Amino acid sequence: MLERAQYLLDTWDEKHRPAQLDFDPDVKWLGLAVKAHRMLGPDHAEVEFIARSRLHGIATRLHELSCFELRDRRWYYVDGVMLK
Repeated sequence: MLERAQYLLDTWDEKHRPAQLDFDPDVKWLGLAVKAHRMLGPDHAEVEFIARSRLHGIATRLHELSCFELRDRRWYYVDGVMLK
């Protein structure tokens, strides 16, 4: 993974984004798979993804259903729900 903090902050809805992002240097990102996407309207969408990582030899996965909103021709991450 690229760990592009500024890009993530710039594309995160300002009402929900953190003040800053800190990446753990010991985490190795292994991959990102988009499982599904669905338009909910002309300016709202959902994306289901799985991000895989490893920390100190232990593999983990983050499975999320994310909500996005289109504003000024740019998609913004609003929030998400963790899935199993």
